[in-house]
Amino acid sequence: MTDHWTAFDAAAARDAQTRIVDQFAADPDRLARMSVEAAGLYLDLSKQSWSRAGFEACLDLARACDVEGRRAALFAGEAVNLTEGRAVLHPALRAAPGSDFHALGEPVSAEVDAVRADMKAYADAVRSGAEAGATGKAFKAIVHVGIGGSDLGPRVVWDALRPLDPAIDLRFVANIDPRDMAEALTGLDPETTLVVVVSKTFTTQETLANAVAARDWLAATLPADGMTRHFIGVTAAPDRASQFGCGRTFAFRDWVGGRYSLWSAVSLSCGIALGWDAFEAMLAGAAAMDDHFVSAPLERNAPVLLALAQIYNVDGLNRPARTVAPYAHALRRLPSFLQQLEMESNGKRVHRDGTPVARPTCPVVFGEPGTNGQHAFFQQIHQGPQIVPAEFVIVARTHAEAPESPLWSNALAQGQALMLGKTTDQARAELIAAGADSAEADRLAPHKTFPGNRPSTAIVMERLTPATLGALLALYEHKTFVEGVIWDINSFDQWGVELGKVLAKAILSDVAAGGPSAALDPSTAALMSRLM
Repeated sequence: MTDHWTAFDAAAARDAQTRIVDQFAADPDRLARMSVEAAGLYLDLSKQSWSRAGFEACLDLARACDVEGRRAALFAGEAVNLTEGRAVLHPALRAAPGSDFHALGEPVSAEVDAVRADMKAYADAVRSGAEAGATGKAFKAIVHVGIGGSDLGPRVVWDALRPLDPAIDLRFVANIDPRDMAEALTGLDPETTLVVVVSKTFTTQETLANAVAARDWLAATLPADGMTRHFIGVTAAPDRASQFGCGRTFAFRDWVGGRYSLWSAVSLSCGIALGWDAFEAMLAGAAAMDDHFVSAPLERNAPVLLALAQIYNVDGLNRPARTVAPYAHALRRLPSFLQQLEMESNGKRVHRDGTPVARPTCPVVFGEPGTNGQHAFFQQIHQGPQIVPAEFVIVARTHAEAPESPLWSNALAQGQALMLGKTTDQARAELIAAGADSAEADRLAPHKTFPGNRPSTAIVMERLTPATLGALLALYEHKTFVEGVIWDINSFDQWGVELGKVLAKAILSDVAAGGPSAALDPSTAALMSRLM
């Protein structure tokens, strides 16, 4: 393994001294080899910093790290989440009915099919009005209560696919700040509002606090004997949900990680509000990406290549951040979704055996929709001293029938500008041509110089449909998994989330007791006193 990392580092050191644009002349097959189509998506990684030798070194590293073997273990339902002894089987959730997935040897596909059938029946009943509220009125709004993976996944799906004038309004509440719930409930009628509470354990502090607020809001108007028709639980702990007051629960199992759970009953709200056909089409798009990930050779495998490009930037070229710019307003929440998917999965400091990592792992992920980001942080990625790789998600037709060329032309231009840059001599010549004198041109040229040689990837789709959205999200899931394999970390636990939650409970105990305890550090104690 060390030999493969050594070869990887040597290739990266050479590529750090070469320009991306020059690689096209040196390697005429570059574009064909570094682009791939899968499940309705086209990926162009030819503007990445790797040469042909660097590309091959990355593939050799993936083989040495046994990406193919670990992929097989994932789909076989082995305990790839070693710290918790769990299988990780989100692909089972979007597989075709009648599939044969197993979690630690236990057949699970029949259960997945049964839950999906229950979800469909309930979604259809709500949309038709057959499933109505306590006073007989049809539901016109859904308030989805969750946080983390129980919120971000369904939220990105709804924003991406929602109709302009939905028959059922879907609103989300995640923040424990009461303002979030107040905004979600404003203008809604309790008689026509369905509340869906999503919590894997049904113990999440923020979700339960918001669920209590929603329950109280319903109870102020609705008859007590009809409350349960308005309160639905989605959980791996149905008994707790029932005790809380949920009239009906939809289950998912502990082999479904929170940030990988949008394919399950966690997205029941979306299945209702979008209509079941749209939800099933999204599952099918994700399943198509699963098929590609399992069957395509590594050198033609979209998730693998996307992962290797990031690893080359992070570990080979010391670039600890990446920006994602979706050139489609409907995908505006994709960067937030990816922050959790990637940074919670791979923001780890120890290997699977518990020994400290010696190399960087997950970069900081951030982004905004194009063209908004162009008028914000793109200044830094073009002319700042740090190199930040960019990822452009481009939709040819976002709304009207004609391609949205004013939108996607900006994406193409940004990738081109990042790669080509502009020399000081070019900037000076442009200034002279525009009428500046020599002294003025000399003064301004450095400010108009762009270093260039900055990498980007383009992910292109014709339209944003349920199927292409499913494929896109599954692409990123598998990319995250491949990175975890190569970094030799567990991508499926999240212990870093826990410590703050435990300490928050201790602080609340101090608040209830009237003030800071002696165990608190001086800064935290002073802040508590100021805030009480």
